[in-house]
Amino acid sequence: MKSLRRLRLVWFAVGALPLLAQIDGTVTNATTGQPQAGVQVELIHPGENGMETLATAKTGADGSFKIAKDLPPPPALLRATYQNVEYNQVVPPGTPSTGIKLSVYEATSKTSPQLAQQHLIVVEPADDALRISETFLVQNSGNTTFSDPQKGSIEFYLPKGAAANAKVTISAPNGMPITRSPEKASPADVYKESYPIKPGQTEYDVSYALPPAIQFTERALGTGQVIMVSAESVKLSGPDLKDDGIKQLGQGGPRAHVYEVSAKSGAAYEVGVEGVGSLQAAQESASSSSDDGDDGGSPKPMAGQARIYERLPWVLGLAFGILALGGTLLYRRSSV
Repeated sequence: MKSLRRLRLVWFAVGALPLLAQIDGTVTNATTGQPQAGVQVELIHPGENGMETLATAKTGADGSFKIAKDLPPPPALLRATYQNVEYNQVVPPGTPSTGIKLSVYEATSKTSPQLAQQHLIVVEPADDALRISETFLVQNSGNTTFSDPQKGSIEFYLPKGAAANAKVTISAPNGMPITRSPEKASPADVYKESYPIKPGQTEYDVSYALPPAIQFTERALGTGQVIMVSAESVKLSGPDLKDDGIKQLGQGGPRAHVYEVSAKSGAAYEVGVEGVGSLQAAQESASSSSDDGDDGGSPKPMAGQARIYERLPWVLGLAFGILALGGTLLYRRSSV
């Protein structure tokens, strides 16, 4: 009788203990449509020393994983690594910790027509520096990840002296922005970024500063269309050639100039700069006019534009609209 009573007390004590928290889910290979075994899943959380890995697990034959850990305070991140490519998924506050679905893709180093690139250059000269910001928007409409560590996902040109202060900010699908240094490529003054291009849209923002100057050098890389933007107080100019050069397309509202760049792939060209001004100041001026009930005739802000240019979304709306039209025409020509 005493033994039975003790056993009951033990079961009662065990039942009174809090259940161990658990995060579980399934990893699916979105290329094959099948559960993916052998994928490492990490629970990531930003801490004082950057991103900290709180726990890891590996998927079984059915693609399932279990992590014996509580979800940390937001932002919480789950990272699945497959074929040396990391797939991040932010876990929003209030999300159930069970039944989480993660996707990975087959990786390839072969280029595809399903990869489309748009290139925007913002020129902001000031009294103390000439600041250049370049955005590469790469759309992957396929169901594989493009990964080529040797040649990189994008290539870009940096004028002499720019590499020392240049930085690349990458915004991938379902991920948090990360910042990296430029990677040197084989041609002189040409750099690359090898972060893989996953299905969806990946944004590479390259920014650097040069000493104050009335001109700077650019180089055409790839075959995509290039758009340049400057504040209304800044005028850009370039070689006036039959096939190559800088052509002003008009104004993005009254506070910015928009230019189209035409140059043969690999060709270097000089961009003349006259005046000083930034798009940030232009937006502040636009906001001030809007507060006074006058929007200056500029288009309303549009969602989904490049992250670093949220300070002037109506200019980006015009510029990327031009890029999208150019990309559509290019696609139609290649399909004929």
